[in-house]
Amino acid sequence: MEMIKIPKEKFEFCQSDAHLHDKKLETKPVGFFKDVFRRFCKNKGSVVAACIILVLVLFAIFVPLFCSNAYNTALTDTTYLKYQKLLPRLELFADMKLGFWDGAQNKTVNHNQYLIYKAFEEETGTSPIVKVNRDKYQDFSSGSTGYYYDVRIDSYISNGMYYEIVSEEKFNDIRAWEERTGIQVIYPAVNPAEYARPAQGQDANIWYVCNEKSVPILKNGQFQDIYDRDEQGNLKYYTKGGDTGQDFKIRINSYTYFQYRYGFEPSFLFGTNNQGYDILTRLASAARFSLLLSVSVASVNLIIGAIIGAIMGYYGGAIDLILDRFIDILGGIPFMVVTALFQLHLMNKVGPVVSLLFAFFLTGWIGMASRVRMQFYRFKHQEYILAARTLGAKDTRLMFRHIFPNAIGTIITGSVLSIPGVIFSESSLTYLGIVNLESSTMTSVGTMLANGRANYTSFPHIVFFPALFIALLEISFNLFGNGLRDAFNPSLRGSED
Repeated sequence: MEMIKIPKEKFEFCQSDAHLHDKKLETKPVGFFKDVFRRFCKNKGSVVAACIILVLVLFAIFVPLFCSNAYNTALTDTTYLKYQKLLPRLELFADMKLGFWDGAQNKTVNHNQYLIYKAFEEETGTSPIVKVNRDKYQDFSSGSTGYYYDVRIDSYISNGMYYEIVSEEKFNDIRAWEERTGIQVIYPAVNPAEYARPAQGQDANIWYVCNEKSVPILKNGQFQDIYDRDEQGNLKYYTKGGDTGQDFKIRINSYTYFQYRYGFEPSFLFGTNNQGYDILTRLASAARFSLLLSVSVASVNLIIGAIIGAIMGYYGGAIDLILDRFIDILGGIPFMVVTALFQLHLMNKVGPVVSLLFAFFLTGWIGMASRVRMQFYRFKHQEYILAARTLGAKDTRLMFRHIFPNAIGTIITGSVLSIPGVIFSESSLTYLGIVNLESSTMTSVGTMLANGRANYTSFPHIVFFPALFIALLEISFNLFGNGLRDAFNPSLRGSED
C-alpha cells in the first residue's frame, strides 16, 4: 500500500499553552458504610423499625431517670399494698372526662356497695363514682330480687379508708402536714361496738349505722355516724394499738395518705400491677435490663464466634473437623436444660443474672461461628488473598485485615438479629419461672407477664403494656435486621435467614 506523505507543516499542537490532566471529580467519594446507609434508607419498613427501636431504647434509659422512684420502694411498707391494680390514668383525659384512660372502669354494683360509695362521698366530699350509667334496677335473670347500679368507678378513690398503726411521732407528723397543706388524711375513729355485725368492725369504710344485715341506713336522708368521742364529746382521731400500747391506731384516707407518703397525687400512666408497683417505671427498668443483657450477650458471642469461626474457616482440615464436632455436641444440648442446670448449681454462688449469662455464653456463639466460617471459606481463595500471601502477609493479618472486613456485613447482620432472640429467650425463661429475676429493684418483661397472668381478664393493663413492648421490640428488630442484611449484601435482598 502506498503511504501518502503529509507535510510537517500541516501538523500543529493542540492546547500547546495548557497542561493536560484528568478531569477533577465533582462529587465526594462514597465509602462502604455510607453506601450501606443509602441502601438502608431506601427500605422504608426498616427505617420505621429503627425509629421504633430508638424510641424504646430512649424509653428504657430516661423514664427511670425522670419518673419518681419514691413509690417504687420495697414491699416492706404495709401501706404499699393498698394501691394495687390501679388503672392507667392520664390527667388530661381525666380532666376532659372522655371516659378513656382516666383511671376508672365500668362496674355493676349492688345496692349495699353503692351506699358504701355514697357514704364515702358524704364523709370526704369526693366520690368514687365518676358516673352513673344506669340507676337502680333489678336483674331478674340472675334470680336475685336486689337492686343494682351500673356505675363508672375511679380506682384511685375506691380504696376508701383503712386502718394503720403508727407511732406517736408519725401521727404528729401527719397532723402537721395536714395543717400545712389543708388536706385531711386522718379521719375520726370508729367504735366497732356500734356495728350490727362484729366482723364489719375491720372495715374502715363502714362508718355509719347499719341494720341487722349490715346494710347502711339513712335517717332523714342523712347517714348516721358512729364516730368515737371523748368525754367532752369531741371526735377522737386515734385509739391505742400495737403491742406496746404506745402506738396509735388511726383511720386514714388511702388517697390523701398517698399524697402525704410519696409527695404527689396518685396518677399512673400505665397503672399499677398486682403488687402495687408503677407499671411505667417497672417496664422501663425491665426494658433496660433486657436490652443491656441482649447487647452484652450479642457482643461476647460475636467476639467468641468470630475468633473460632475464623480459625475453622481459614485453616480447615483437621482443626475444622475437630471444632465442628465440638460445636455439634454443644449444639445438641437443649438451651432450657442448660439454663435450668446453671440456675440450680450456680445461682446461689453468683446470682441469677450471672448464671443466666453463662447459659447464653455457653452455646450462643455457635451461630456466629458458623457464619464467620462460611465467609472465610468463601474469601480465603480469592486473588487478593493469594497476592497478600505472596507478599509475605502472616495468617493473622490475612484473617483479620483482609478476609474479616469483607465478611463484616454478614457478621453485623447476624449480631443484630441475635438481639431479639436473646430478649425472647430471657422473657420466656422468666415467664415460665425457670429464672427468677423479680425483686424490689429489678424485674424483667417475662416476670411482669407472669405476674399479671392471673388478672388478665379483670385487669388487662397489667399484661397489655409488657406484651406490647415485647411485641414491638421483636418485630422492629427483625425488620431492622432484614434491612441491614439487604443493605450490606444487596445480592441477598428478599431472602430469609
